[in-house]
Amino acid sequence: MLEVPLWLWLAFAATVVVSLAVDLLAHRTAHVIGFKEAAAWSGLWVGLALLFGGVVFLVLGSTAGTEYTTAWLLEKSLSVDNLFVFAVIFAYFKVPREYQHRVLFFGVMGALVFRGIFLSLGVAVVTRFTAVLFGFAAVLFYSAYKLLKGEEENFDPGKSFAVRMLRKIVPVRDEYAGMKFFVKEAGRRVATPLLAVVAAIEAADLIFAVDSVPAVLAVSDDAFIVYTSNAFAILGLRALYFMLAGLLDRFHYLNKGLAIILAFIGVKLALQACHKMISTDIPEIPSPVSLAVIVVILAGSVALSLLKPPPPPTEDQDGTEEHDGTATTSPGEAPPGSPGSDRGVRTEPEEDGKDPPRPGA
Repeated sequence: MLEVPLWLWLAFAATVVVSLAVDLLAHRTAHVIGFKEAAAWSGLWVGLALLFGGVVFLVLGSTAGTEYTTAWLLEKSLSVDNLFVFAVIFAYFKVPREYQHRVLFFGVMGALVFRGIFLSLGVAVVTRFTAVLFGFAAVLFYSAYKLLKGEEENFDPGKSFAVRMLRKIVPVRDEYAGMKFFVKEAGRRVATPLLAVVAAIEAADLIFAVDSVPAVLAVSDDAFIVYTSNAFAILGLRALYFMLAGLLDRFHYLNKGLAIILAFIGVKLALQACHKMISTDIPEIPSPVSLAVIVVILAGSVALSLLKPPPPPTEDQDGTEEHDGTATTSPGEAPPGSPGSDRGVRTEPEEDGKDPPRPGA
């Protein structure tokens, strides 16, 4: 474990708190976030993450700095799939575009807390039980297989555990009330659909943690490295969504690239476990090699997507457009044809015919 000075932990905490406060103040009024604004914020978050990485290089050394950069880039690439699910959830609950940033802001705050808990548990388990690395590797191999085969898992925002529990705890009204999460009706306190959307986003993040946490633990088992890299990747997720939500369909090879990355990280985990448990003669994959592989695969996936764009949608006999499975997505609008995440999440209609309240339905 790295000997991280207390001031560096405090500097990280202060950076996160100040960043969240500035972001909240900058978006305290409801408005639609356009591409230019989102690109500027995304550049700010990336710059902040890289600046902090530079501090890690200077204070903790090149190995720690490389591990931080690799873990941040890995989590950043895997988090692209969250963007698809954000679009699904916003479309399901018919969230007005001007309220979406507020929802994602609180979703990010929850994600920072939950990821901190999961990563702390993961580090503790890996430190004491090395054999668990084989299990983590198996999870990553399975996730890669699903991506390559195009297999999907059901994820219905209205049926997620968090949303169902919320409706049991407090009544949820049908209509939005601006950016409020609670209002009073007939003398009682009721939740607005905006709170249900936050609950759905938190539930989705729990699903994504299943492969994100093992993946980052393959890069480092140090609590400081894994949490700070995850935190900076999560902080920039909102801006990335508003910047790329309408362009995700163009990167149709990205899911294949992510599958290769997950498989590669699975191999890295398996080799680490073999090196520690079987023989030190079994080589491990160095962090600089991991970083180079992730960069090359991501760049190759994006380049291939741009060089070989998906075929344009065709019109069937009744004049409606048919897609090849790749759909244009804009903030708050789900891709046509049961949209879902590249990491195997999709939505389905309610089976019992009793849809939960949806504003405007």
